[in-house]
Amino acid sequence: MFFNNIRLFTLTETFPYSQDELETQLGNQLFAPCNKFEKSRLGWVSPLGDAAPVSEDEDVAPMLTHVVGNFIMVCAQKQDRLLPASVVRQETEEKVAEIEHRQSRKIFRKEKRQIQDDVYATLLSRAFTKNRQTYAFISVKDNLLVVDSASAPRAEEVVNLLRDSLDSFPVALPQVRTSPTEIMTRWLRDKAPGEHFSLLEDVVLHNPLDSSNVVRCASQDLAGDEIAAHLEAGKAVKSLGVSWNQVIHCIIHDDLSIKRLLFEAIEEEQSTVEEVTPAQKFDQDFALMTLELSAFFESLFKAFGGLGEPKPFGRKNRVED
Repeated sequence: MFFNNIRLFTLTETFPYSQDELETQLGNQLFAPCNKFEKSRLGWVSPLGDAAPVSEDEDVAPMLTHVVGNFIMVCAQKQDRLLPASVVRQETEEKVAEIEHRQSRKIFRKEKRQIQDDVYATLLSRAFTKNRQTYAFISVKDNLLVVDSASAPRAEEVVNLLRDSLDSFPVALPQVRTSPTEIMTRWLRDKAPGEHFSLLEDVVLHNPLDSSNVVRCASQDLAGDEIAAHLEAGKAVKSLGVSWNQVIHCIIHDDLSIKRLLFEAIEEEQSTVEEVTPAQKFDQDFALMTLELSAFFESLFKAFGGLGEPKPFGRKNRVED
Protein backbone atom coordinates (compact mmCIF):
# COMPACT_ATOMS: atom_id res chain seq x y z
CA MET A 1 0.00 0.00 0.00
CA PHE A 2 1.15 3.51 -0.81
CA PHE A 3 0.64 6.65 1.28
CA ASN A 4 -1.57 9.40 -0.15
CA ASN A 5 -0.47 12.25 2.13
CA ILE A 6 2.39 12.84 4.54
CA ARG A 7 2.87 14.61 7.86
CA LEU A 8 6.50 14.52 8.99
CA PHE A 9 7.95 14.42 12.51
CA THR A 10 11.61 14.28 13.53
CA LEU A 11 12.80 11.82 16.18
CA THR A 12 15.05 13.82 18.47
CA GLU A 13 16.69 10.69 19.90
CA THR A 14 17.75 7.39 18.36
CA PHE A 15 14.82 4.97 18.26
CA PRO A 16 15.74 2.38 20.92
CA TYR A 17 13.19 -0.42 20.47
CA SER A 18 13.61 -3.79 18.77
CA GLN A 19 10.58 -5.19 16.95
CA ASP A 20 9.80 -7.56 19.84
CA GLU A 21 10.00 -4.73 22.37
CA LEU A 22 7.82 -2.53 20.21
CA GLU A 23 5.24 -5.31 19.82
CA THR A 24 5.03 -5.65 23.60
CA GLN A 25 4.67 -1.93 24.17
CA LEU A 26 2.04 -1.39 21.48
CA GLY A 27 0.10 -4.36 22.80
CA ASN A 28 -0.72 -2.31 25.88
CA GLN A 29 -2.77 0.02 23.67
CA LEU A 30 -4.49 -2.58 21.49
CA PHE A 31 -7.62 -1.34 19.75
CA ALA A 32 -10.95 -2.31 21.28
CA PRO A 33 -14.41 -1.16 20.13
CA CYS A 34 -16.24 1.63 21.97
CA ASN A 35 -18.55 0.62 24.76
CA LYS A 36 -22.04 2.06 24.52
CA PHE A 37 -21.18 5.13 26.59
CA GLU A 38 -17.97 6.11 24.72
CA LYS A 39 -17.81 8.68 21.94
CA SER A 40 -14.57 7.29 20.48
CA ARG A 41 -11.78 4.78 21.03
CA LEU A 42 -8.24 4.66 19.60
CA GLY A 43 -5.71 1.83 19.55
CA TRP A 44 -3.30 -0.25 17.48
CA VAL A 45 -4.24 -2.85 14.88
CA SER A 46 -2.17 -4.94 12.51
CA PRO A 47 -0.96 -2.84 9.55
CA LEU A 48 -1.44 -5.89 7.34
CA GLY A 49 -5.17 -5.98 8.10
CA ASP A 50 -6.95 -8.70 6.15
CA ALA A 51 -3.64 -9.51 4.41
CA ALA A 52 -2.15 -10.78 7.69
CA PRO A 53 -1.49 -14.54 7.73
CA VAL A 54 -4.12 -16.37 9.80
CA SER A 55 -2.73 -18.33 12.74
CA GLU A 56 -4.31 -21.62 13.74
CA ASP A 57 -3.74 -20.63 17.36
CA GLU A 58 -6.59 -18.30 18.34
CA ASP A 59 -4.57 -17.04 21.31
CA VAL A 60 -1.83 -15.63 19.07
CA ALA A 61 -2.37 -11.87 18.67
CA PRO A 62 -1.79 -10.28 15.24
CA MET A 63 1.52 -8.53 14.67
CA LEU A 64 1.17 -4.80 15.35
CA THR A 65 4.31 -3.90 13.37
CA HIS A 66 5.61 -4.69 9.92
CA VAL A 67 9.35 -4.26 9.39
CA VAL A 68 11.29 -3.92 6.16
CA GLY A 69 14.94 -3.01 6.64
CA ASN A 70 15.13 0.17 8.76
CA PHE A 71 11.43 0.96 8.36
CA ILE A 72 8.71 0.00 10.83
CA MET A 73 5.05 0.25 9.79
CA VAL A 74 2.27 0.68 12.38
CA CYS A 75 -1.45 1.34 12.08
CA ALA A 76 -3.76 3.19 14.48
CA GLN A 77 -7.49 2.57 14.32
CA LYS A 78 -10.09 4.97 15.68
CA GLN A 79 -13.75 4.19 16.18
CA ASP A 80 -16.23 7.05 16.48
CA ARG A 81 -19.90 6.93 17.35
CA LEU A 82 -21.82 8.97 14.79
CA LEU A 83 -24.09 11.30 16.69
CA PRO A 84 -24.65 14.66 14.97
CA ALA A 85 -25.15 17.63 17.27
CA SER A 86 -28.27 18.59 15.28
CA VAL A 87 -29.93 15.28 16.24
CA VAL A 88 -29.20 15.83 19.94
CA ARG A 89 -30.45 19.41 19.72
CA GLN A 90 -33.70 18.43 18.00
CA GLU A 91 -34.41 15.58 20.41
CA THR A 92 -33.69 17.90 23.37
CA GLU A 93 -36.04 20.59 22.07
CA GLU A 94 -38.81 18.05 21.58
CA LYS A 95 -38.26 16.66 25.09
CA VAL A 96 -38.28 20.16 26.64
CA ALA A 97 -41.47 21.12 24.76
CA GLU A 98 -43.18 17.92 25.88
CA ILE A 99 -42.30 18.51 29.56
CA GLU A 100 -43.34 22.18 29.44
CA HIS A 101 -46.69 21.24 27.92
CA ARG A 102 -47.35 18.32 30.27
CA GLN A 103 -46.30 20.12 33.47
CA SER A 104 -47.42 23.63 32.45
CA ARG A 105 -44.13 25.23 33.43
CA LYS A 106 -41.04 26.80 31.89
CA ILE A 107 -37.82 24.79 31.55
CA PHE A 108 -34.81 27.01 32.28
CA ARG A 109 -31.17 26.73 31.20
CA LYS A 110 -29.77 24.52 33.98
CA GLU A 111 -32.55 21.93 33.69
CA LYS A 112 -32.41 22.06 29.90
CA ARG A 113 -28.69 21.31 30.03
CA GLN A 114 -29.39 18.24 32.19
CA ILE A 115 -32.10 17.08 29.77
CA GLN A 116 -29.63 17.51 26.90
CA ASP A 117 -27.02 15.42 28.74
CA ASP A 118 -29.60 12.66 29.32
CA VAL A 119 -30.67 12.74 25.68
CA TYR A 120 -27.02 12.58 24.55
CA ALA A 121 -26.31 9.54 26.75
CA THR A 122 -29.42 7.75 25.51
CA LEU A 123 -28.76 8.42 21.83
CA LEU A 124 -25.02 7.69 22.09
CA SER A 125 -25.66 4.10 23.18
CA ARG A 126 -27.72 3.54 20.01
CA ALA A 127 -25.48 5.45 17.57
CA PHE A 128 -23.76 3.76 14.65
CA THR A 129 -19.98 3.43 14.74
CA LYS A 130 -17.40 4.18 12.06
CA ASN A 131 -13.80 2.95 11.94
CA ARG A 132 -10.88 4.70 10.25
CA GLN A 133 -7.26 3.70 10.10
CA THR A 134 -4.15 5.87 9.97
CA TYR A 135 -0.89 4.30 8.84
CA ALA A 136 2.56 5.52 9.79
CA PHE A 137 6.11 4.30 9.57
CA ILE A 138 9.24 5.02 11.55
CA SER A 139 12.40 5.49 9.50
CA VAL A 140 15.00 4.45 12.06
CA LYS A 141 17.97 5.45 9.89
CA ASP A 142 16.56 8.88 8.98
CA ASN A 143 15.08 9.57 12.46
CA LEU A 144 11.68 10.35 10.96
CA LEU A 145 8.08 9.46 11.73
CA VAL A 146 6.00 9.55 8.53
CA VAL A 147 2.21 9.65 8.99
CA ASP A 148 -0.21 9.05 6.13
CA SER A 149 -2.58 11.93 6.82
CA ALA A 150 -3.57 15.25 5.28
CA SER A 151 -4.93 16.36 8.67
CA ALA A 152 -2.60 17.69 11.34
CA PRO A 153 -4.88 16.73 14.27
CA ARG A 154 -5.24 13.19 12.91
CA ALA A 155 -1.45 12.86 12.62
CA GLU A 156 -1.14 14.20 16.16
CA GLU A 157 -3.44 11.41 17.37
CA VAL A 158 -0.92 8.87 16.09
CA VAL A 159 1.99 10.70 17.75
CA ASN A 160 0.18 10.86 21.09
CA LEU A 161 -0.82 7.19 20.88
CA LEU A 162 2.84 6.31 20.35
CA ARG A 163 3.77 8.44 23.35
CA ASP A 164 1.12 6.71 25.46
CA SER A 165 2.35 3.29 24.31
CA LEU A 166 6.11 3.77 24.70
CA ASP A 167 8.24 4.69 27.69
CA SER A 168 9.82 7.45 25.61
CA PHE A 169 9.03 8.82 22.17
CA PRO A 170 10.51 12.33 21.82
CA VAL A 171 9.56 13.91 18.49
CA ALA A 172 9.57 17.41 17.04
CA LEU A 173 8.36 19.17 13.94
CA PRO A 174 11.09 19.27 11.27
CA GLN A 175 12.50 22.67 10.41
CA VAL A 176 14.60 23.56 7.36
CA ARG A 177 17.25 26.27 7.15
CA THR A 178 15.61 28.19 4.29
CA SER A 179 11.91 29.06 4.11
CA PRO A 180 10.03 26.64 1.81
CA THR A 181 7.90 29.58 0.68
CA GLU A 182 11.01 31.49 -0.37
CA ILE A 183 12.51 28.53 -2.24
CA MET A 184 9.30 27.47 -3.99
CA THR A 185 8.53 31.07 -5.00
CA ARG A 186 12.00 31.25 -6.56
CA TRP A 187 11.38 27.94 -8.36
CA LEU A 188 8.17 29.30 -9.81
CA ARG A 189 9.57 32.73 -10.71
CA ASP A 190 12.70 31.33 -12.37
CA LYS A 191 10.85 28.32 -13.83
CA ALA A 192 13.84 26.32 -12.57
CA PRO A 193 13.13 23.98 -9.64
CA GLY A 194 15.86 22.41 -7.61
CA GLU A 195 17.80 19.32 -8.55
CA HIS A 196 15.58 16.27 -9.29
CA PHE A 197 12.39 18.38 -9.23
CA SER A 198 10.14 19.65 -12.03
CA LEU A 199 7.00 21.75 -11.90
CA LEU A 200 3.51 20.34 -12.40
CA GLU A 201 0.33 22.39 -12.88
CA ASP A 202 -0.91 23.23 -9.36
CA VAL A 203 -0.02 26.13 -7.11
CA VAL A 204 -1.51 28.14 -4.25
CA LEU A 205 -0.28 31.72 -3.98
CA HIS A 206 -0.94 34.06 -1.07
CA ASN A 207 -0.19 37.59 -0.01
CA PRO A 208 2.23 37.38 2.96
CA LEU A 209 0.67 40.58 4.35
CA ASP A 210 -2.94 39.39 4.02
CA SER A 211 -3.69 35.73 4.72
CA SER A 212 -7.16 36.01 3.19
CA ASN A 213 -5.71 37.04 -0.19
CA VAL A 214 -5.21 33.62 -1.81
CA VAL A 215 -5.11 32.45 -5.42
CA ARG A 216 -5.55 28.74 -6.20
CA CYS A 217 -4.52 27.39 -9.60
CA ALA A 218 -5.09 23.83 -10.79
CA SER A 219 -4.24 22.27 -14.14
CA GLN A 220 -2.71 25.54 -15.27
CA ASP A 221 0.47 26.43 -17.13
CA LEU A 222 2.67 27.76 -14.33
CA ALA A 223 4.99 29.42 -16.85
CA GLY A 224 2.18 31.65 -18.12
CA ASP A 225 1.80 35.42 -17.82
CA GLU A 226 -1.01 35.21 -15.26
CA ILE A 227 1.20 33.46 -12.69
CA ALA A 228 4.06 35.87 -13.43
CA ALA A 229 1.71 38.81 -12.77
CA HIS A 230 0.71 37.43 -9.37
CA LEU A 231 4.37 37.00 -8.42
CA GLU A 232 5.16 40.50 -9.64
CA ALA A 233 2.36 41.78 -7.41
CA GLY A 234 4.10 40.31 -4.38
CA LYS A 235 2.35 37.00 -3.91
CA ALA A 236 4.36 34.02 -2.64
CA VAL A 237 3.95 30.27 -2.94
CA LYS A 238 2.07 28.47 -0.18
CA SER A 239 1.95 25.10 -1.94
CA LEU A 240 3.35 23.83 -5.22
CA GLY A 241 2.83 20.78 -7.39
CA VAL A 242 6.08 19.06 -8.30
CA SER A 243 7.43 15.86 -9.75
CA TRP A 244 10.50 14.25 -8.23
CA ASN A 245 12.63 12.18 -10.62
CA GLN A 246 9.44 11.49 -12.60
CA VAL A 247 8.66 8.89 -9.93
CA ILE A 248 6.77 10.84 -7.27
CA HIS A 249 4.15 13.49 -8.01
CA CYS A 250 2.89 15.56 -5.09
CA ILE A 251 1.93 18.95 -3.64
CA ILE A 252 4.57 20.40 -1.27
CA HIS A 253 3.19 22.81 1.35
CA ASP A 254 5.06 25.51 3.18
CA ASP A 255 4.78 23.55 6.46
CA LEU A 256 6.59 20.58 4.82
CA SER A 257 3.42 18.52 4.63
CA ILE A 258 2.98 16.53 1.41
CA LYS A 259 -0.42 16.02 -0.19
CA ARG A 260 -1.88 14.25 -3.23
CA LEU A 261 1.07 11.90 -3.29
CA LEU A 262 1.29 9.65 -6.36
CA PHE A 263 3.84 6.94 -7.12
CA GLU A 264 2.89 6.63 -10.76
CA ALA A 265 6.04 5.00 -12.15
CA ILE A 266 6.15 2.48 -9.30
CA GLU A 267 2.45 1.60 -9.51
CA GLU A 268 2.67 1.13 -13.28
CA GLU A 269 5.63 -1.20 -12.77
CA GLN A 270 3.80 -3.08 -10.03
CA SER A 271 0.82 -3.72 -12.31
CA THR A 272 3.05 -5.91 -14.52
CA VAL A 273 4.35 -8.05 -11.63
CA GLU A 274 3.15 -11.63 -11.40
CA GLU A 275 0.29 -12.26 -9.00
CA VAL A 276 1.33 -12.61 -5.36
CA THR A 277 -0.45 -13.06 -2.04
CA PRO A 278 -1.91 -9.97 -0.30
CA ALA A 279 0.83 -10.18 2.36
CA GLN A 280 3.55 -10.35 -0.29
CA LYS A 281 1.97 -7.44 -2.18
CA PHE A 282 1.88 -5.33 1.01
CA ASP A 283 5.53 -6.17 1.69
CA GLN A 284 6.61 -5.26 -1.84
CA ASP A 285 4.69 -1.99 -1.84
CA PHE A 286 6.06 -0.99 1.56
CA ALA A 287 9.64 -1.76 0.51
CA LEU A 288 9.36 0.23 -2.74
CA MET A 289 7.54 3.16 -1.13
CA THR A 290 10.02 3.58 1.72
CA LEU A 291 12.99 3.26 -0.63
CA GLU A 292 11.73 6.08 -2.84
CA LEU A 293 10.46 8.26 0.01
CA SER A 294 13.77 8.07 1.85
CA ALA A 295 15.56 9.46 -1.22
CA PHE A 296 12.78 11.98 -1.81
CA PHE A 297 13.05 13.37 1.74
CA GLU A 298 16.80 13.71 1.33
CA SER A 299 16.31 15.77 -1.86
CA LEU A 300 13.53 17.81 -0.27
CA PHE A 301 15.52 18.78 2.81
CA LYS A 302 18.58 19.55 0.68
CA ALA A 303 16.52 21.82 -1.59
CA PHE A 304 15.42 23.81 1.46
CA GLY A 305 18.93 24.21 2.85
CA GLY A 306 19.03 21.12 5.05
CA LEU A 307 17.41 20.37 8.38
CA GLY A 308 17.79 22.91 11.15
CA GLU A 309 16.89 22.86 14.84
CA PRO A 310 13.55 21.01 15.15
CA LYS A 311 10.51 22.79 16.55
CA PRO A 312 9.31 21.41 19.92
CA PHE A 313 6.13 19.41 19.60
CA GLY A 314 3.92 18.24 22.41
CA ARG A 315 0.35 18.07 23.56
CA LYS A 316 0.55 21.82 24.19
CA ASN A 317 2.37 22.49 20.90
CA ARG A 318 -0.33 21.45 18.42
CA VAL A 319 0.42 21.52 14.72
CA GLU A 320 -1.85 23.70 12.66
CA ASP A 321 -4.12 22.10 10.09
